[in-house]
Amino acid sequence: MPITIATPYMQWMKRNIVFAVLVFTPYGVLLAQATQTNPATTAEDSLTLESFREQFGKVPETATITIRDILISGNKKTNEKIILREIPFKEGEQYELKDLVKKIEDAKRQLKNTVLFHEVEVEIKKFEDNHADILIAVKERWYLFPIPYFKYIDRNLNEWLFQNNASFKRVNYGLKVLYNNVTGYNDKLNLWLINGYTKQVSINYDRLYIDKKLKWGLNTAIALGKNREVNYNTVNNKQLFFKDTSNFVRSYFKTNAEITYRRAIRTRHRIGVAYTDERVSDTIVALNPSYFKDGRNRIRFPEIYYSMSYFDVDYIPYPLQGYQAEGSFVKRGFNNIINLWQLTAKGGGSWKIAKNTYFGTRISGTVKFPFNQPYIHQRLFGYSDFFMQGYEYYVIDGVAGGYIKTIVTRELFNFFIKYRKAKIGSVDRIPMRIFAKAYTNAGYIHHPNPGENGLSNRMLYSGGVGLDLLTFYDFTFRLEWSFNQLGQNGLYLHRKSNF
Repeated sequence: MPITIATPYMQWMKRNIVFAVLVFTPYGVLLAQATQTNPATTAEDSLTLESFREQFGKVPETATITIRDILISGNKKTNEKIILREIPFKEGEQYELKDLVKKIEDAKRQLKNTVLFHEVEVEIKKFEDNHADILIAVKERWYLFPIPYFKYIDRNLNEWLFQNNASFKRVNYGLKVLYNNVTGYNDKLNLWLINGYTKQVSINYDRLYIDKKLKWGLNTAIALGKNREVNYNTVNNKQLFFKDTSNFVRSYFKTNAEITYRRAIRTRHRIGVAYTDERVSDTIVALNPSYFKDGRNRIRFPEIYYSMSYFDVDYIPYPLQGYQAEGSFVKRGFNNIINLWQLTAKGGGSWKIAKNTYFGTRISGTVKFPFNQPYIHQRLFGYSDFFMQGYEYYVIDGVAGGYIKTIVTRELFNFFIKYRKAKIGSVDRIPMRIFAKAYTNAGYIHHPNPGENGLSNRMLYSGGVGLDLLTFYDFTFRLEWSFNQLGQNGLYLHRKSNF
């Protein structure tokens, strides 16, 4: 059950936790002005047969209940259709009491996973003659974020802090404008204006629903930019870079358009087309003639892709119970210059095994055909979210591979830090959830021509322990002490957010 920290001897901890959150969240001050709630539903908030009977009397669990009315409150901007789209029941439908209780909890979970609301309450407001009125009460998030942008360009926080000494020459700065729920239909508009290490302008608009039945959506994006430094090769599983402080050595233009389809609640399909035009300097080609292919310094290619995602979890940003799966297919290029077929699949499950204790597993794999790909299409472990803990300082190139991860997580604390409104805008409390965990990883990458990269074509293992901090706006900060089979160990830092 959430607790409130207010005792004098804990003031030091309050100040330091708040400081850490604001420092590691570049938008922390802006977000603090809007958040007031816990980032996930606790068990104490759940509706059960026992709590229903305490309020309305001993109704048999097999009693047939008719939903008479659905009332919605708190949605100042979000259209009611979007809320009703997420709940698995309608007015006039009939359910046995035990099934209705489960559907009410499913509705609460689905509404939280839209990331539109700070708080969601779904409850039976009135019950008489086996007819129920259901109240859906929400508190909306702040949707418009003009955020000063400041971010390291390295693959992860550890590499920037410890290998590149937190050099400010390796950062991008600028402005990001994130506008969520633009029209009240959970659509998103993102504008990036980035300078510094990389010059980039991009705009993206994602409209989840464009039809009256709320099944079809549309997404479109365009981006162009330039770099003064390029990762042109990999040796000893380390990236090699070339930098020209006077000239840009890489430029690109990318655009895509896709349609989405969501027939029910948990599964979404995406199918799209894209176009890329990318150029590098002659120096990059001289350093690695296979950077593109056949010594070319420019490539232009179309792309088609399809992806499917399925989520049936308690809380998508940090799942503790439930199942999820993702799959994708990409066809890039239609000639011998660029010719890539790629299949990727991810899946995972999480289960409660004891009070406040959970077990989870994640599996991910990808394969690229044909195996003879240019360097830019050989990147696998160490890029984006495709990595193994304990190998953060390495990249492992190849054309096929995957990993399996297991984790045991225990929730240590779930509390609010009370704060005076005068100190942080309109906030009177900051939510915190802290988890301890132990994990193992196993993975393999196949590379037909690994060269001097010894981590390809061999089984890799790692493990460790850590702490996760989950707070407002789905921000997660992770401290992990990992060990790998190379005999190395150390502290690794990770942060994840929707920004």
